[in-house]
Amino acid sequence: MATPEEEVPGSVRGMGSAARDAVLAIGLLAIGICGLAAFLKAADAAGSGLPIAPIAALGVSLLGVALAKWSIAPHRRRVRVRAPRPGTEPTVPYQAPPAALPEVGGEALDHAAVDADGFEHTVAALCARDGCTSVEVVGGAGDLGADVLATTADGLRVVLQCKHYAVDNRVGSQDLQRFGGTCFAVHEADIAVLVTTSTFTAPAAEYAATCGIVCVDGDALAAWTDQEAPAPWETGARGPGTDACDPARAAAS
Repeated sequence: MATPEEEVPGSVRGMGSAARDAVLAIGLLAIGICGLAAFLKAADAAGSGLPIAPIAALGVSLLGVALAKWSIAPHRRRVRVRAPRPGTEPTVPYQAPPAALPEVGGEALDHAAVDADGFEHTVAALCARDGCTSVEVVGGAGDLGADVLATTADGLRVVLQCKHYAVDNRVGSQDLQRFGGTCFAVHEADIAVLVTTSTFTAPAAEYAATCGIVCVDGDALAAWTDQEAPAPWETGARGPGTDACDPARAAAS
């Protein structure tokens, strides 16, 4: 079945269409002049006594006016374009639905019962529980230091890195420097948080304080989970602090 078509005014023609218009106009003008000449010749031969010169001038003028009106009103011309098939809806650009928030009930918050990958989801669940409107686990190869991205209720972008370490494996300054080199400059964090099941070395904690990175160790994580301490983004820490967040500068100091 052929697609229904309708005429829509105001369409812009291409160069090929413009050339055809010019040829058509010249042809119409030539036909009009020839017809007028034939009429005047016949009238003169019949000896009708008509004023041939004024009639010729008037005819040429009328042809010129008609041609001018036709050429300066392209918006009145109509071209054929395809119309939607009956019963079809206009195409609407696809928009991906917003990512669902993590589950926050049951074992979702139990960081002691999960491995490193599960730990990222546990931290994401804590963010969702404490009011973040958007939470996404992005950890993996090429994550550039970000394991969880979250947006707080007041629109702050929180970038979290999760370190599921044994108690005797402390988070060192190198870990903080790598995170500090990307959390603000690459991930555009308003608040950067490093969460671990372990503890931080003194140089790591010093670097984090200089840069404005929030450190959440095992004890602070337990308090956050049990709602005995505020969420990390509610501590008032904002970064970056100084150029010490640049790993190259930190290594040189």
